Amino acid sequence: MLAPEEKAEMEEKFISRLMSMRPDSPRTIALACADDADALSAVVMANRLDFATAILCGDSTRIAQVASENDLDISQFKIIDCQSDIKSAEMAVRLVRNGHADILMKGHIHTADILRAALNRETGIRGPGKLSHVAIMYSGQYDRTLFLTDIAMIMYPTLSDKVHIINNAVSFARHMGVDMPRVACLCAVETLNPAMQATVDATALQQMNQRGEIADCIVSGPLAFDIAVSPDAARIKGVTDPVAGQADVLMFHNIEAGNNTIKAMVQFGDWVFGGIVMGATAPIIVNSRSDSKLSKLYSIACACRMQK
Repeated sequence: MLAPEEKAEMEEKFISRLMSMRPDSPRTIALACADDADALSAVVMANRLDFATAILCGDSTRIAQVASENDLDISQFKIIDCQSDIKSAEMAVRLVRNGHADILMKGHIHTADILRAALNRETGIRGPGKLSHVAIMYSGQYDRTLFLTDIAMIMYPTLSDKVHIINNAVSFARHMGVDMPRVACLCAVETLNPAMQATVDATALQQMNQRGEIADCIVSGPLAFDIAVSPDAARIKGVTDPVAGQADVLMFHNIEAGNNTIKAMVQFGDWVFGGIVMGATAPIIVNSRSDSKLSKLYSIACACRMQK
């Protein structure tokens, strides 16, 4: 059960949403470099809520110290002692690859290091497509969920990359209960401008969707952010596109636009952030070390939902 102070951090709507994502049986997380207080706290909370158990990889002495300093009971978790961050990442990936864990999660380690282990062609957990990050944002104020992509991995995606990004985001959204996701290809304007590559790509992606080359979703673009998310803005500007004002997935032209948008939503709104890397053979959680334990718990819940 959640402690009173933990409940105080969450709105009732979010708690209800979170609990609706609980899997039929607990999943197993391989936590790389588990000497991270917030990641460890999130895993302990996920265990108390019957979402998951965990295998903790890393410096066993340091893990025990962090747990003690933060009053965390990790007695129910297996610990595998690893003498370096790289060895910890490799061990966590091996556990997932060999079927001993369902979810790979980043602790006190650089994202590049854990992804390097995950992407190793011989020992990693590569999938058939391209890896991309999908963020899930929930607002109790608006009672709304949005999926933002790619805000963490592919810096300057090509048109081909964007097809993978959309497919990964659509798969994630469908696992989260959105049967026919509406995808907005975000640009600064709503019209095709050959001098603005974002609008050229957005137009091409919409046409590919209309031809059935991108399936199980509705893709529209170019669309500005306000037109994509606000029915009022769409009405005022006279945009009658089927995605206008109703977007589920927001696809950004580059990492700067996506990353800064999500940080603005967290810092200046009441949006709760979670997310996973899609495209591998198992979900990968790569929350920033500065993200809250609530954000990491939400990511764990999403990863568990992907395993249903």
